[in-house]
Amino acid sequence: MERTTKKEGLTLLQTIDLLDLGMLADNMRKTLHPEGVVSFIIDRNINYTNVCINKCKFCAFYRNENHPEAYILSRRKLFNKIKETIAVGGTQVLIQGGLHPKLDLAYYIDLLKSIKEKFKVHVHGFSPPEITYIAEKSGYTVIKTLELLRKAGLDSIPGGGAEILSDRVREKVSPKKISSQQWLKVMEKAHNIGMKTTATMMFGSVEGPEDIIEHLDAVRRLQDKTGGFTAFIPWSFQPGNTELGGRRSETGRRKNKNPKRIAPSSKLHTATAVDYLRVLALSRIYLDNVPNIQASWVTQGLKMAQVALRFGANDFGSTMLEENVVAATGVKFSTTVEGIVEAIRGAGFIPVQRDMFYNIIKYR
Repeated sequence: MERTTKKEGLTLLQTIDLLDLGMLADNMRKTLHPEGVVSFIIDRNINYTNVCINKCKFCAFYRNENHPEAYILSRRKLFNKIKETIAVGGTQVLIQGGLHPKLDLAYYIDLLKSIKEKFKVHVHGFSPPEITYIAEKSGYTVIKTLELLRKAGLDSIPGGGAEILSDRVREKVSPKKISSQQWLKVMEKAHNIGMKTTATMMFGSVEGPEDIIEHLDAVRRLQDKTGGFTAFIPWSFQPGNTELGGRRSETGRRKNKNPKRIAPSSKLHTATAVDYLRVLALSRIYLDNVPNIQASWVTQGLKMAQVALRFGANDFGSTMLEENVVAATGVKFSTTVEGIVEAIRGAGFIPVQRDMFYNIIKYR
């Protein structure tokens, strides 16, 4: 089968009928996953701090260091969250936070060691912006930092911080965050030392169709080189309580009174459900070398996630026993293991619980 070109990808995204696009993606899913199963993982998203110096315009979660709601999670609270996760059959914790100016490499090493000493759990943690920041503060290279974190207990890396891998867009929505090449560098270095990662994309802010293609192509090219991505997760920007969305936060953060003047030629175009399905389907078609595509029920809800399973997705993501970043925008979908299992069955698939590496733990 011939590989989809950037030009063809743009045509698929912009002009092809939605159902025809979905059928193409579904056929590719069937080819890659003919067994008819849809997987999910039981884990928890634990945010160790909400303090962040990046202050991205699309983020409703971050707080300044002196804000009354700013926090660094205590070990007691962290361990209780992990205990609760394991008690309901969880096998993994997703640990992410902001870029806190007071936290150094020693903090992260101690955090990982303390988790591994007490729990038998997979730690999926620290996105590329966090890794880069830790490395810069320590004076180590990215690869040396990754090796030290892995030795302390880091098992894999989430794809957070990618947003859109187009520096034109990044300059508008997250000017203080690492560049697209820095994000790709962290992932490549991780893959080179045998550490698996996921990749994500946040769309529906100020990017254009060409930027989405640029993002997908960057992920595909790196996957050709390393083979280290286990899954791709596209999700749509949620504007509530964000500077980019132009709404005042209940916590008193500054309001952007004219969101159309974020930057020259910027225009906010929040993604619809149809947009989500188009991007998801294109992701499955374009990323022919990434084995798994994940539906985002956290941003789209269970019903739309069910539909996504016929638009190329073969994974339902996480049970998300805890989720704070999307919830900070005012969007808060929730479910249970049983809810996910029923949704997968209702869409005509066999539900299976998996681990980070997509090994099946059990059929549900």
